[in-house]
Amino acid sequence: MSSTRSLLVELFAEELPPKALKKLGESFAQTLAASLKAQGLAGEHSAVTPFATPRRLAVHVSAVAAQAPARNVTHKLMPLQVGLDAQGQPTPALLKKLAALGADASVAGALERRADGKSVALFWTTAVPGATLAAGLQVALDAALAALPTPKSMSYQLADGWTSVNFVRPVHGLVALHGAEVVHVTALGLTAGRHTQGHRFEAQMTPVVLQDADHYAQQLETQGAVVAGFAHRRADIVRQLAHAANALGLTPIEDEALLDEVTALVERPNVLLCRFEPEFLAVPPECLILTMKANQKYFPLLDGDGKLSHQFLIVSNIRPDDPSAVIQGNERVVRPRLADAKFFFDQDRKKTLESRLPMLDKVVYHGKLGSLGERIERVRMITRWVARQLGADKAEVDLADRAALLAKADLLTDMVGEFPELQGVMGGYYALNDKEDERVAAAIADQYLFRRDESSDASNNVAEALLLADRSETLIGIWAIGLKPTGDKDPYALRRNALGLIRSFELAGTISRLSKRPFTLDLAALLSVTAAAFPQGLVSAETLSEVAQFVYDRNANRLTQVYEHAQVEAVLALRPPLHQVPARLRAVAEFARLAEAKALAAANKRITNILKKSDAAPAATVDEASLVEAAEQALHRALRDVRPVADSLFDTGDYAASLRELAVLKAPVDAFFDTVMVNAEDEALRANRLALLATLHAAMNRVADLSKLAT
Repeated sequence: MSSTRSLLVELFAEELPPKALKKLGESFAQTLAASLKAQGLAGEHSAVTPFATPRRLAVHVSAVAAQAPARNVTHKLMPLQVGLDAQGQPTPALLKKLAALGADASVAGALERRADGKSVALFWTTAVPGATLAAGLQVALDAALAALPTPKSMSYQLADGWTSVNFVRPVHGLVALHGAEVVHVTALGLTAGRHTQGHRFEAQMTPVVLQDADHYAQQLETQGAVVAGFAHRRADIVRQLAHAANALGLTPIEDEALLDEVTALVERPNVLLCRFEPEFLAVPPECLILTMKANQKYFPLLDGDGKLSHQFLIVSNIRPDDPSAVIQGNERVVRPRLADAKFFFDQDRKKTLESRLPMLDKVVYHGKLGSLGERIERVRMITRWVARQLGADKAEVDLADRAALLAKADLLTDMVGEFPELQGVMGGYYALNDKEDERVAAAIADQYLFRRDESSDASNNVAEALLLADRSETLIGIWAIGLKPTGDKDPYALRRNALGLIRSFELAGTISRLSKRPFTLDLAALLSVTAAAFPQGLVSAETLSEVAQFVYDRNANRLTQVYEHAQVEAVLALRPPLHQVPARLRAVAEFARLAEAKALAAANKRITNILKKSDAAPAATVDEASLVEAAEQALHRALRDVRPVADSLFDTGDYAASLRELAVLKAPVDAFFDTVMVNAEDEALRANRLALLATLHAAMNRVADLSKLAT
């Protein structure tokens, strides 16, 4: 490769979509650099640095050559008997082929003869000059633009007034520098140069004339008042937020998506402190936080107890000597929004949730599934059944039913109409205002936990009953009318509903264990009860089977992010109750670390295959008197001693201890397979040995199918 220098490419555009900016910057940089590397213009170790600001996408690539090294290209020409005549001279067909490749008869002597299937063919290898940077960068730039994950494209006219191009936003500048030299490439009707623009208001000079690729970020910051690097700008915002909050003894609310969006909105971040009137704190904090975050991109501040403060932080794009006008402007903008929230809250509390229920009969849930009122009745029926399965007493069953009745009433409130993200949350507040039982209010508030990706758990059996019923009803109903997820399309969030259902099973199991109540809830039974809540004939047996499989598949996808795939497969192969899966997985992961685990897993796989392939059926029980070999007698004794202990531990839910007990079987199992012929000629003897293996197989595979751990 010729001598190398750094390469800088920049597109200067109008304001790019902030929620997509991070991905746009990363895609532009990675695709362009990958193309340069594929063409040999950049090496595998060339450093790639993406830049993205509200008005630019750029990439810096180190160690880029002016021309890629030459490479050998081998051309398959034709079969030997077609290319050469009887005297070994080139035929007209060969000469014509060589001419098409830019060669003549002089290369005929250098042709290689190589086997090609059942015949011999002629091959010609020639050195091809590497791509020049101008040509290679043009290819890379075109590829990078074509691959951008643009949310939407727009069509706009170029300066000539006639030509139209399509891009996410109008582009007004293109920079391409190899070291200090301009690389002559074009894109979107623009020709590359070395001029770019800095901050709209605070740049020291306009335009900024870039001296070379390596000083790009430095020049933009010093002359253009722009922090070009997305990650650098984001880190600066985090630092400023923490500094301003610490000075007040407060903490900025954590929100990674908000940080990314604000980083994409500013070129020169400047964090400032603002305030609103404390009287607004009478409104539920979720309303105020959502208003400030979603509408204004502000950062609410929390005190040491996690309560919302009347102070908040903004990230300004300018740094005036006197920021008071900026602060007052933002305080003036947020005040009417907070006032609206307070007005909605005050108005909504004038009507009870129960008084809103008749209106739900007029709200269509889905054309094939009826109104929201009809859906509520289905959920109520399922909720009552689930509550009883969770061991709830009559009072709790009644509370669960009440929660299901009121669960969707807040959809008709002004607050939820303005802020749909607050459904459920506001229902909880309004239920408390209506003097409903606190468990009912908590259940209503908790029903969307999975949608809001919150880590907090549902608060009680009443809440768990509603969660399980609501998610089950959604899965069965939407699946039954043919709207199951396909590819990346999941308009009714059934994947997330399935994960929520799984999580609810796990939490309900925990609540049951802690309260020492029996846990009889089963996924198949829940889905069957749910199906019965719909009009007869709507839900088929196939739907029930598919939804159950879908839930277990989603659980497998979720768990393989934490555990090894083989361990997840071993547990889920038995389709255990959902609430037992986490404990079983932890036990299997612990078992897999034992010295005996590998041998026992291999033996288990061998036993599985023997039982599957055996023509003879195992005896119903093991006849101890028919065990003639010492090794099979020893295995039977070991199994007789170990199995009751392992089974007892399994029944109490101590799956890890149960598997540890089985580890002592390694030696007798190894000895059995070393010295005993399972498929003995004597039919009774063979059936008895198969019975021994079947007993061993059943004992070993109560927690998981250990054969799945065999490599």
